[in-house]
Amino acid sequence: MPPPPQQWGPPPAAKPGVIPLRPLGLGEILDGAIAAIRSYPKQMLGVSALVSTISNLLLVGVMFFMIYQTDWLYTTLPLSADEGDRAIAELQATLILTIPSIVITMLVGTFLNGVLTVVMGKAVLGQPVTVGEAWNHIKPRFGALLGLSVLYTLIVIVGTVLLVIPGIWLYVLLSLASTALILEGATVGKAFGRSRLLVTGAWWRTCGILLLAVIMASLLAQIVQIPLILAGGGLNAATGGGFEPNNDLMLLLTALAGIIAETITRPFTSGVTTLIYIDRRMRREGMDIELARQAGVTPPQYPQQQQYPPQQPPTAW
Repeated sequence: MPPPPQQWGPPPAAKPGVIPLRPLGLGEILDGAIAAIRSYPKQMLGVSALVSTISNLLLVGVMFFMIYQTDWLYTTLPLSADEGDRAIAELQATLILTIPSIVITMLVGTFLNGVLTVVMGKAVLGQPVTVGEAWNHIKPRFGALLGLSVLYTLIVIVGTVLLVIPGIWLYVLLSLASTALILEGATVGKAFGRSRLLVTGAWWRTCGILLLAVIMASLLAQIVQIPLILAGGGLNAATGGGFEPNNDLMLLLTALAGIIAETITRPFTSGVTTLIYIDRRMRREGMDIELARQAGVTPPQYPQQQQYPPQQPPTAW
């Protein structure tokens, strides 16, 4: 009889959840985000659909109120007003419409990002979690998470306004700050420092994965949104055929398109960001060993000559 086949190299990594507990490749990060959505549909798609519905309906309600119940969007400039005055009036109307949208989006996005990040962390370990448990995890840190989201947005905007390249660089460098704050319980300042530390040395890789995730999510959103926008009058505006444009119908269909698109894309992008964070910690800090212990599986073994894990033992959520 021939001898039994021998296995060369290290044993395969344990996979208690949606990813193997070892440094991840690009395909494993994308596949892990999709697998988490399939494994936790109520916690990811369900909460995303509910939150997106509430936020979009609130935005539509605010728009209708401003249009039909106030005169904030109408100008009283005389016909003889110059172009400068008209530009200022248009800018004022735009800000009136934009500010409520920013406030609602920031509040809702912060809550949804926190819940999805906690669920994704549990999906890596293969552990059950409810939306209530995820909310209880982030509730004491919600104020800090909201402040971090506002500060991160302002930093990226300022960097983009000054020069485009600094804005992109800061967007990637600090992209893991909210995940560090949620999963590590770090302060706002320490969360920014953790993101900078984890991304340093892998900026281009992190940028490429985030860019690919954004492109995939944008394409999916466009597939959902374009038919509804055309049905609401976009086809008539473009070709002269189809339904006549109707502002009220357009607002409602745009909100419906936003609900569907956000329900699908937000869990995916949040999952990818969380897995990038976990991958960077596994590569730099040996987090896969701690995750294996938490999941109750055999921790991976590494050669003695490899400087892994580091002197400071990692902590998990």
